[in-house]
Amino acid sequence: MKRFPAPAEVIPAAELGRIHFVGIGGVGMAPLARAVIGRGLPVSGSEIKDSATVRELRDLGATIALGQAPENLDGVDTVVVSADIPEWNVEVVEAGARGLRLLHRASALASLMPGYRAVAIAGTHGKTTTSSMVAVALRHAGLDPSFVIGGEIGTTGESGHAGAGDILIAEADESDGTFTHYRPTVAVITNMELDHPDHFADVAQVHAEFQDFADRLEPGGTLVCFADDQAARAIAERTAARGVRVLTYGLGEDVDIRVTDVGTVGGFPTFKLVTATETHGPITLSIPARHNALNSGAALGVALALGVEPKPFLEGVAQFTGARRRMQFLGEVGGVKVYDSYGHHPTEIASDLSAARELVGEGRVIVAFQPHRYFRTNTFLHEFGPALGSADAAVVLDVYSHGEEPIPGVGGDVIAAETGLPPEASLFEPDFDRVPQRLAELAGPGDLVVTVGAGDVTEIGPRLLKLLA
Repeated sequence: MKRFPAPAEVIPAAELGRIHFVGIGGVGMAPLARAVIGRGLPVSGSEIKDSATVRELRDLGATIALGQAPENLDGVDTVVVSADIPEWNVEVVEAGARGLRLLHRASALASLMPGYRAVAIAGTHGKTTTSSMVAVALRHAGLDPSFVIGGEIGTTGESGHAGAGDILIAEADESDGTFTHYRPTVAVITNMELDHPDHFADVAQVHAEFQDFADRLEPGGTLVCFADDQAARAIAERTAARGVRVLTYGLGEDVDIRVTDVGTVGGFPTFKLVTATETHGPITLSIPARHNALNSGAALGVALALGVEPKPFLEGVAQFTGARRRMQFLGEVGGVKVYDSYGHHPTEIASDLSAARELVGEGRVIVAFQPHRYFRTNTFLHEFGPALGSADAAVVLDVYSHGEEPIPGVGGDVIAAETGLPPEASLFEPDFDRVPQRLAELAGPGDLVVTVGAGDVTEIGPRLLKLLA
């Protein structure tokens, strides 16, 4: 049973009173708090330690306590939590004792949607990039959308914003099933694959919950769906059979938005987008990875669903420079380029390394991978190695546990042994502080190093650049 079932009704944000975020500095909470503050609503929160995000939210007007305690809820009407906050958390317990309204962050985000044309962008892969791309492109088209995204837009550092327009972009995270809390005007499914095995028992449950997500479209809404994914196509067909407007995109010929002539220029994707009435392009993106041509097809679907003029919108798509930690360029020293990626699923790793190969040209691709959580690592244990094997060399860290108990026999050493690379090019390094040195020893002029994973591996790239300098 889900801990946070979809609410029977959505409470408009203006009726939530004073809103308190437990763990307000988190990657999911902070952008939502920014959007709520931007609406002029009173916000408080708690966090374990100070950070740049906490200080920024304070500057915006939030009252934030360091440390969690019952008195932090004085004057509060609604308490917002995520699935990472345990039921025994002192503020959750106090909220129950006081009879305060307790909402999952997805329900709180849903409360921002009434009165707006809400766009909820979901998918196992690509939802952060697509959400950021849509927000940036809408701005380029002269609009001012609100948005709540689980990652920072590269050029501005924004992840949450309360715009003056009537459009709200929401990254719809499927990890705990709460993306079914939304009632969007436009729903996007970029793809579907088994991930988050702590929530999904199998891929059939993944498909069923994405169907629930599509079924919650507002009357008159539009589903934008990646038709090359057969399970997503089935959802599109069932949704269209109910009389709901559906826009499909993909590489096939029988789609509403066809992505054609896909190639690369200097490692960056170039392509055309073809609809029944127009051909747009060639378009050359400012971010690497060919799969972003498909994300651009999803973005155009959103624009068409909202009635936005395609030309300025697609100009904005082409100028979009990416989201933080999505094949983000960190710098180059001594001819070695360094990138960073949030990829933590075998499919994402393979895609990142394919993009790295197109970027590096004649040089070598070297990857540092940190497995994320023991439960996920155990599920995909024997898929990570082959995905890493498309690099020229790999350094595998130990598992970033996120508080989980270790699982015997599940670790980075197993992954490093299964890459298929020569032993001297497939290294297990359990000492985090030694990883930059190992990478520096492997890399030379013309090579590209990419750090991959959802944990603190993101700290390795800047340390490597300093070491190379």
